[in-house]
Amino acid sequence: MLVKTYGAALQGIDAIIVTIETVVERGFSFCMVGLPDTAVKESYQRVMAAMHQSGVDFPRRSVMINLSPADVRKEGAAYDLPIAVSALAADGKLPADRLPSLMIMGELSLDGTLLPIGGVLPMAIQARKMGFEGMIVPERNATEAAVVNNLNVYGASSLTQVIGFLQGTAPIEPTVVDTRAEFAAAQQTFDVDFSEVKGQENVKRAFEVACAGGHNILLVGPPGSGKSMMAKRLPSILPPLTLAEALETTKIHSVAGRLKGGSRLLTRRPFRAPHHTISPVALVGGGANPMPGEISLAHNGVLFLDEFPEFSRAVLEVMRQPLEDRSISIARARYAIEYPAGFMLVASMNPCPCGYYNHPTRPCVCQGGAVQKYLNRISGPLLDRIDLQVEILPVPFDEIASTPPGEPSADIRRRVMEARALQAERFAGEPGVHCNAQMSTRLLNTYARPTEKAMAILRDTMLRLDMSARAYTRILKVARTIADLDHSADILPHHMHEAVGYRTLDRSTWGAP
Repeated sequence: MLVKTYGAALQGIDAIIVTIETVVERGFSFCMVGLPDTAVKESYQRVMAAMHQSGVDFPRRSVMINLSPADVRKEGAAYDLPIAVSALAADGKLPADRLPSLMIMGELSLDGTLLPIGGVLPMAIQARKMGFEGMIVPERNATEAAVVNNLNVYGASSLTQVIGFLQGTAPIEPTVVDTRAEFAAAQQTFDVDFSEVKGQENVKRAFEVACAGGHNILLVGPPGSGKSMMAKRLPSILPPLTLAEALETTKIHSVAGRLKGGSRLLTRRPFRAPHHTISPVALVGGGANPMPGEISLAHNGVLFLDEFPEFSRAVLEVMRQPLEDRSISIARARYAIEYPAGFMLVASMNPCPCGYYNHPTRPCVCQGGAVQKYLNRISGPLLDRIDLQVEILPVPFDEIASTPPGEPSADIRRRVMEARALQAERFAGEPGVHCNAQMSTRLLNTYARPTEKAMAILRDTMLRLDMSARAYTRILKVARTIADLDHSADILPHHMHEAVGYRTLDRSTWGAP
C-alpha cells in the first residue's frame, strides 16, 4: 500500500514541501531514498523504538520510503514523526484519509516523546501557502507555528497522542494565538535607559541621528568613556518592530534554532554583540549544515562590534557587501542560499593600541605612527560605509557626580519615530526602502538636495579632506536625516555642518603624530 505524508525542508529562511512516500508490501527489507543525511537515515532506529514503546510495531514487511523532491537534501531528525505516521498508515494501522491535508513534523525520542525542532515558523508559513488545513508539531513548537493565521496547529507531546488523534479517539485542540493582539500588547520596556548616561550629549545626539535614519555608527574613544554602555542602550530608542518585521525576524531565529520552547513572535529588535574572535562563517552564515550568521540574526536590529580593529581582517571585509545590499548570498559546492542582513552596524574602538590618544588627562604612550597603523586595521572602503564616525571622551568626575539624570530614552525615541514616519511616507512607493540609509542614488538626487549654501559647505569639505564618492553620499543621507529630525523639507547649512562633523576619521589631522 502506498501512503503519502507531507513535511518540509528549509532552504535559507524559507521552506519547501517534502513528500514522504511510503510503500509497504511483501518481503522483509527497509530502504530510504531521496537524499537523506545521516540523521534522517538513523530515524529508522528511533522510529522502531518509539513505536515499540507506544504499543505499536514497525511494519514487519518490506518498507520503501522516498523523500521527494529527491534532489533536495533532507537534514535533521524532524522527519521522524512523518516517517512513523506514513509507515503505520501504509501498513493499515492508521487511517490515511486526513494525511493529505496535514503537514507533520517532529523528532521522536526512544520512548515516543516528541522533541522540539527548529524552523517551525517558515514551515507553517509554507503550509498555509500550499493550502494545508493543519499542521502537527511537537507541543513545545505549537505556539511558534500558531503565529500563522488560518492554519490549525495541533501540538502533540508523544507518538501515542498523534496516533490517537489520527484515529479519532483522542482529539487535540488547535493552538490559538491572536498574533495582532499579542503583538499590539507587547510591552516595550527596557532594563537600561539613556537617562542613566551622564554627559556625552554629542554622542547621544549622534545615536539619535543614527536611529532616525538607520545609519551605521562608529564610536572612537579611550577605555571607560562609555562606548559599550551607550551602545547597549541603543535598542531603547529604536522604533518598535512592525508586524511584518517581527514575522521576518522570528523566521530567522526559528531557522537558527534560537527560539525557546513556547516562543511566539519576537517583539524587540535584535541586539547581537559577537566576540572579536568570531569566524567569517559564524558572522555571515553557512557551514556544512547552512545556518544564518550573526549579521542575519541582527536583521531588523543592531549588530554591535566592540573592539572593532581586533576583529580579523577577513571577518570585517565580508561585511562590505551585506552593508550595501542588505542581504548575504552564500554559495558553496552543495548549495546556494540567501539570507537577509538588513542590520544597523554599531562599532566601537580605542583610538590607539594603548587606548589614550586624545585623552584629556592621560598621555598616549604609543610609538610614532602607531595610531594610524591601528586605524589601518579597518579598510578605507569599510570605513566609508559607516555613516557616522564619532569621537568620544571620558566624562569628568565633577560632571558624573553632579549632573542630574539625562533625557529619557522614551523622549528620544518619540523624535526618532516622528522622523521615521516622515521617511515612511516619503518612500511609500519604493519597495524595500524604509529609511534614509537605504536610499539609492536616484532617491538621493530626488530627496536629498541641499540648498546652495549647504552644498557649498559639502563641496569645500570634500575638496579639503579628499573624500570618496561614497563618503559624499553618506554625508547627504545623514544630512537628510538631520533635516527630518528638524522637520525641515530642505537640507540647510546647519544640517550640513552637523552631518560633516560626524566624519571624524576623515579629518587629515586625526591620528597624526
